[in-house]
Amino acid sequence: MLAQFVLFDGFDPLDVIAPFEVFSAASAYTDQVSAELVAAEGPREVRSGIPAISLAATAGLDPERADLVVVPGAAGRTLPQGQDDLTDEEREATVPAILGRTLTTGLPALLGKAMAAPGTTMGAVCGGPLILSMAGLIDGRNATAHHQGLDVLGAGGVNAIRARVVDDGDLVTAGGVTSGLDLGLYLLERVVGPKVALAVERLFEYERRGVVWRDLEPTPKSA
Repeated sequence: MLAQFVLFDGFDPLDVIAPFEVFSAASAYTDQVSAELVAAEGPREVRSGIPAISLAATAGLDPERADLVVVPGAAGRTLPQGQDDLTDEEREATVPAILGRTLTTGLPALLGKAMAAPGTTMGAVCGGPLILSMAGLIDGRNATAHHQGLDVLGAGGVNAIRARVVDDGDLVTAGGVTSGLDLGLYLLERVVGPKVALAVERLFEYERRGVVWRDLEPTPKSA
């Protein structure tokens, strides 16, 4: 199976590298997975939201080839609630502005095709679920995101879940930056199985955190 990890101008490097390295490392233990960095525009050098860090997209995002697509969030300035004294330049460097600019590219259409493709799983971490939400692709779905974006996710028609990883079938989302490792390991377990996922977990000396939320009964009673 082919996992494609999306890059866009202003992406958060750790959002991408953590799950990408999980799948890259898995290739040492199984020939069932391959991973590549992609961009909507095709092969190019893509600047992250952290100065001096760029990654090379080696291929274009291709919904007809990908079995798994993972969308990262953005790295930039956060916008404190109620703050409205930023200059235009400062505002353009905020995470909401960076995420919003992805909607003016070819990315949303390609993500839509990927989500509509039978057998393709969409993953997203940190601010990535907000891109999917703003593009109108996950209305009514269960998802999580960075804790600062959960209210925005809910206001966009998504059932926002406060969990580290949320499994909603062909949509699997994760919270803040470091949860990209949890997302990668969980997806690897789903795709290949626990033995390979455990081998990578041991290699990284990292243990997945928290319970993966799924919409299964019973529902807890109120405390």
